[in-house]
Amino acid sequence: MARTRAQDFEEKQRVILDSAAEVFAEQGMEKASMAQVAARAQVSKPLLYHYYPSKDALIFAIITTHLEELDTVIEDVDDDPHLAPDQRLRRLVGAVLESYRGADNEHKVQLNATAALSDEQKTQITALERRIVRRFAAVLEQINPDLNSTERPLLMPVTMSLFGMMNWVYMWFKDGGRISREDYADVATTLILEGIKSVR
Repeated sequence: MARTRAQDFEEKQRVILDSAAEVFAEQGMEKASMAQVAARAQVSKPLLYHYYPSKDALIFAIITTHLEELDTVIEDVDDDPHLAPDQRLRRLVGAVLESYRGADNEHKVQLNATAALSDEQKTQITALERRIVRRFAAVLEQINPDLNSTERPLLMPVTMSLFGMMNWVYMWFKDGGRISREDYADVATTLILEGIKSVR
């Protein structure tokens, strides 16, 4: 007979993922141990292994959960097909930066953990990342179709430049500082919007 799922399964799973992200971000993927994760999450090692049978399975779950939640947030805010492309871009950038609030640990794991994963796991993560990137690229192409020129294909370089501004914000940004998350979202969007007007 199949084992029934505990009522607090998702809650425990979230605690484990959050705790593991903290440990991996602090210790690095190689030095961090499952014992440290169990201690941080205040669960037994057998329970931890019940949820995640290996370290790479745990790392994979952290990254995919982070990306799936980000993808859902982006899809939810990009719900008005009649909105002007520049306004859509502002919404999308704002949604990403808001989604990154409190997710620095998960973000560090995403950026630094690929060596610990299998090729199959990397492929699944890449598919999620590309889905998110394509949504931004589509909006940028609407704003400046010339970016997708066959002679000088700049759509992906410009798109990834925008992600560079968003993805590395955790290195310097402090909530409660002199610039708000919303302000920076506006700055990053304006830099891209004004910049691509001059791209030929």
